[in-house]
Amino acid sequence: MLRRIVGIETEYGVTFSFKGQRRLSPDEVSRFLFRRVVAWGRSSNVFLENGARLYLDVGSHPEYATAECDSLRDVVAQDKAGEATLRELVRHAQEQLDAEGIRGDIFLFKNNTDSANNSYGCHENYCIERIDDIKRLENVFIPFLVTRQILAGAGKVVNSPKGPVYSMSQRAEHMWEAISSATTRTRPIINTRDEPHADPEKYRRLHVIVGDSNMSEFATYLKVGTAAVVLAMIEDRTTILRDYQMVSPINALRDISTDLWSKEPVRLLNGRDMTALEIQEDLCERAEQFVATRDVPADQARAVYLWRECLEAYRTDPMSLADRVDWIAKLQIIEREQERHQVALDDPRIALIDLLYHDTNVDRGLYYRRQARGHMRREVTNDDILEASSVAPRTTRAHMRGQFIREAKRWRRDYTVDWVHLKLNDEMQRTVLLKDPFKSSDERFSRLLLSLERSSEAD
Repeated sequence: MLRRIVGIETEYGVTFSFKGQRRLSPDEVSRFLFRRVVAWGRSSNVFLENGARLYLDVGSHPEYATAECDSLRDVVAQDKAGEATLRELVRHAQEQLDAEGIRGDIFLFKNNTDSANNSYGCHENYCIERIDDIKRLENVFIPFLVTRQILAGAGKVVNSPKGPVYSMSQRAEHMWEAISSATTRTRPIINTRDEPHADPEKYRRLHVIVGDSNMSEFATYLKVGTAAVVLAMIEDRTTILRDYQMVSPINALRDISTDLWSKEPVRLLNGRDMTALEIQEDLCERAEQFVATRDVPADQARAVYLWRECLEAYRTDPMSLADRVDWIAKLQIIEREQERHQVALDDPRIALIDLLYHDTNVDRGLYYRRQARGHMRREVTNDDILEASSVAPRTTRAHMRGQFIREAKRWRRDYTVDWVHLKLNDEMQRTVLLKDPFKSSDERFSRLLLSLERSSEAD
């Protein structure tokens, strides 16, 4: 599969404080955030006109799942549209709190851990061919995910037996298995629960749980694009790939995370020792050969080109990636603060930087302040994000979902939607099942829209 459907689910952290003191619990803050959603959607679990899903997840975490995307620019724009959507909820909730005389500010963080070291995720979803033998995923894709943190990690100061250390990945210390059907109890790198949200005879949905929430548009583009190409190589049985299976993927994930410059090798099951950088370089070389001989989408080919560019920079001058890689950008801010004030990693000022880098407030958040100064490379424009906040990707099934929601609301009809169903809740209970995520139009859908309009005019 070369053209591929992908999506990202992001859980956000919320807090409410006044002069540094928490005044409302996350549950109370989230209820204020979702008042507006419940008012029009009669639920805290809704689909939006841009095809995305917005809901309140376990632990009072607002969660946004992008619509189905088949281009990397759409993935990035939809992911950032999630931030914009939540920012609007924050703005409205802040007005309510102010009106009720509750003093303080809402903070919405796109990170993966809170002050109590609870973890919440950023999950990637890839539509893949119906593969029953997952051995090649174990041999190739899991090592790819374990080692890609050198470019895709969000960065965090963590406590270790030796004291505070800087880690590339926020999720590394919270993963417990390589592959599992569970999601919260064991937190696997890959979740195998078979929920394709598509024709189960053709497709399955690969649910990747190990990833960090990226502020950097470039990092999101790169991690999704390279993953798509690696999956295409795995699906293509004619492509010869090495067995990179690790003796202990979870130990490797954690060891690599604090080995910032990829100096220590990881032991593979075949007896070889390779560093994270060497595994990434080897996979990148094979990806370059793959895209040179296949009709790979141009954006995925570009992702492989950027992959090589970043790996070479990481090998020669890793801090030059501070405009693209979140953990390096954050490390640069931290090191400057340490030099300026002569403080250690466990200083409260460093903890504040660690957190505020992920603040989604564009005026207050450290990432957005860097972006405003032109210090972060971008992949989409503000106009792209604005459009993605209200319009679904035009080349996937999400286009029909978004159009249906928009028209049903326009004609004030009661409706129900999920990833595969569109239903009018009238006396006829008309329903369209959309099992192909690659199709952006359908005759049955067109008839449903027409009947919606006619029934509304008849009323």
